[in-house]
Amino acid sequence: MSLPFLKRKHRLSDADSLPTFSRTPSPLPMSTYGLTKRGVRFFLLTTVIFLALVGLLYNNDVVSRYLSRRLPPLYEKYRQRELHLPHYKEYEKRKDIKYFWAANHAHSSGWGNVMQDFVMMGLLAHATGRSFVFNDYVWNPDGSQYSDYNGKLIPSRIPLSALLGGPMVGGEMPYGDNTPRAVAPGFFEKVCPNPTVLRVEDINDHYMRFDDGASATLVFDTWVKKINSVEDPCVKIDKNDIPIFEFWIFGNKNRMLPIWSHLKTSPIATHWGWSPLIHDAYQRNRHLFLPTPETSIAGRLLSSPSEEDYTRPIPGLLALHVRRGDFENHCQHLANWSSDWNAFNTFPEFLDKFDRPTDGGWGETSEKNMQMYIKRCYPSIEQIVEKVAAVRAASKDPLKYLYIMTNGAVSWVEELKKALADADSWDHVGSSRDLKLTWEQKFVAQALDMFVAQRAQVLIGNGWSSLTSNVVMLRMASGMSPDTNRFW
Repeated sequence: MSLPFLKRKHRLSDADSLPTFSRTPSPLPMSTYGLTKRGVRFFLLTTVIFLALVGLLYNNDVVSRYLSRRLPPLYEKYRQRELHLPHYKEYEKRKDIKYFWAANHAHSSGWGNVMQDFVMMGLLAHATGRSFVFNDYVWNPDGSQYSDYNGKLIPSRIPLSALLGGPMVGGEMPYGDNTPRAVAPGFFEKVCPNPTVLRVEDINDHYMRFDDGASATLVFDTWVKKINSVEDPCVKIDKNDIPIFEFWIFGNKNRMLPIWSHLKTSPIATHWGWSPLIHDAYQRNRHLFLPTPETSIAGRLLSSPSEEDYTRPIPGLLALHVRRGDFENHCQHLANWSSDWNAFNTFPEFLDKFDRPTDGGWGETSEKNMQMYIKRCYPSIEQIVEKVAAVRAASKDPLKYLYIMTNGAVSWVEELKKALADADSWDHVGSSRDLKLTWEQKFVAQALDMFVAQRAQVLIGNGWSSLTSNVVMLRMASGMSPDTNRFW
């Protein structure tokens, strides 16, 4: 069958189909079982109830998946909460609240790239004293509920509050910060039926967009000045516009790093939060990140989930970000174009650095350069084991646990885990493939990995990854030592 709410047709496999039953089942041979019809009915009823209870106790998502034919969740309760945030009633009455909605938020990209855009738009709203209007995390903006991604159904859009908590989704600002709290687009449209619409093309000239001399700070300050010049409390960026900060800026350290002076003290970075759904996923899988109670003070504080301070590092944890799958081709593409690391992976105080080759680019490179890129972008098991040993030896804090953030095939991940365990003594080695997640958590699992990596004692990341870059940015904003951010 085809699903009308999909932009691309998707045929459900036999495994997705609900079982069929005969309309007229054969009568049970009563004499064989020695039961009356009433007894048989009672027996069948109690059996069904027992199995249902066992299923619910084991995993209450089993029933919902079966009934929904494994359609992805739509996160309706999160969307409803976004429509009824507690500060809305007050804001409806007040005329002094100003709003900024970048309706052209990044979409159709992985969470790492989209998060970069959210961070910068949240920073812009805060700098202009306006309420940040937060969008969904959108994969497909065509209005469909579900999208086909590599043959699998995913939600076309996810409410941002299913991923994030804190100021970005309407949480309270830090004490003493009077910036209005964030609101959802539905509320903005209610209180701002005729907003002032700004066009990016009218403000970002060719120099601001493409010149290496045009820093992100220049772009940022230009927009702050423009927004502050608008008297209208309601400002919106046209949804069809290009992004204010285009993706290549985030990969240019000369352009992007100057904005750090704004970002490092902003609550957008210092008070970044993850949703209760992500916190619950963490608690469900806590044994993968902190398998045994520590004897240290930090460990005792973390020994009970109810006492855990999410602003503290997870003692003894080394997190690895290991991209696989289609990243192999991507790494080759990066090599052919002599691409640099994401900017926030290039702070000058970091131990691991990358010297971009100058004898390649524009679609081709030398074999030597290619192998260098592959080693640092798509390392082999042997190269991963070697790097992990070196980082562990250099760490100022003892590292006892390994957590591997990866999209690698299960068989490959198990081979990697065994190689790491055989090479050195670890109290525990776990991975993304070991996570036990609810149906809702499954589609936002990347946020759980980021939450864990953000708090790891030490991180080894991928320099070209926006996910690694976002985690490193949050670690630096929280004051973690630069030496704890390492790269392949």
